[in-house]
Amino acid sequence: MKMIYMNIYIAHSTEFDYKKELYDLIRQSGFNLEHKFILPHENSDEKFSSKEFFKNGCDLVIAEISYASTGMGIELGWANMFDIPIVCIYKKGSVLSRSLEEVCGEMIEYDNDIENVINKLLVNF
Repeated sequence: MKMIYMNIYIAHSTEFDYKKELYDLIRQSGFNLEHKFILPHENSDEKFSSKEFFKNGCDLVIAEISYASTGMGIELGWANMFDIPIVCIYKKGSVLSRSLEEVCGEMIEYDNDIENVINKLLVNF
């Protein structure tokens, strides 16, 4: 069965080493060749126009919500406004905002294997 190419936005806080713990794992996965991942701070710390991206063709938002972030909350609100599916992933033991339950279609807990969680998520999406 051939997978459908998707434009996937990765939302996250800047309170952890997202380039090592998130971006590198995504770029090294086989799914990087099958889908277009938007990693907003991969090459620059400049503001990324996520609202415009959502408006113009985002298929899925994967949000790493282990760390609170006002900016990410705004992005998730925009994605929800444009009816883009949102899947939230978080580290076991994280304290989460209950308001996320209103916008996240699915919330997935993980231990230390974020790569495995993303792989399973994309296979099942």
